[in-house]
Amino acid sequence: MKIDNERYFRKDLVWWDDDRNNVNILLRHFINPIRFGYFRHVLSEKGGASGGALLDLGCGGGFLSEEFAKAGFTVTGMDPSPHLLESARAHAAQSGLAIKYVEGYGERLPFADGSFDVVACCDVLEHVEDLGRVIGEIARVLKPGGFFFFDTINRTFASWLLIMVAQDWKFTAWEDPRTHAWSRFVKPSELFALLSGRGLSCRELRGIAPGKNVLANFLNVRRRARGEISRYEMAQRLGLHECADTSASYMGWALKG
Repeated sequence: MKIDNERYFRKDLVWWDDDRNNVNILLRHFINPIRFGYFRHVLSEKGGASGGALLDLGCGGGFLSEEFAKAGFTVTGMDPSPHLLESARAHAAQSGLAIKYVEGYGERLPFADGSFDVVACCDVLEHVEDLGRVIGEIARVLKPGGFFFFDTINRTFASWLLIMVAQDWKFTAWEDPRTHAWSRFVKPSELFALLSGRGLSCRELRGIAPGKNVLANFLNVRRRARGEISRYEMAQRLGLHECADTSASYMGWALKG
């Protein structure tokens, strides 16, 4: 199945809408807080530069950019979609946050070598056209000793099943069709090889998963599909949390040098 990256350029994709059925409700209120909490913990534990320069690559409407800006980083957000960048700039201005947003692609970053203390790249690696080139560019713009934070989807049976439930089966789907393509998912071993070949060493992987009651999770997904509960209520009941299980998705960090 071909992925539909053009969806991010359409103006009907509303990023900051507070509607409890907004397409980004899981990302904004449940996934983003988990992974930002993890990244912040790593920086605290490993001596990452607080208040340093940070690139949020594939920033979308700015969920992660705003969290890092609030934490004291000088943030540059980059995304190919002018529509999403417009939304990001407007919300940052409303929030009183000085974030620089730049249009562009990960395969050719318009920044000098060693420009950033931290690069974050979440929900992006499974969408890019040339993963090796993107990783190479990330390594180039990182300072020696800089942190690379990532969050992507593993290519396993578990992730295939997740995508079928989330976007392909009409009686359960909450994502738009072709939001993801399983063939583009990235196994950790593949990512490790790309990182090490460009001077980055992966230090840890963690997962984000729902609660273990599979039947309850399925029933709540079905309740949302039938309109009995909202996407927000579904996400609440799924009980997403950080864990050691990386079979469906994984986040982690790497160090340059």
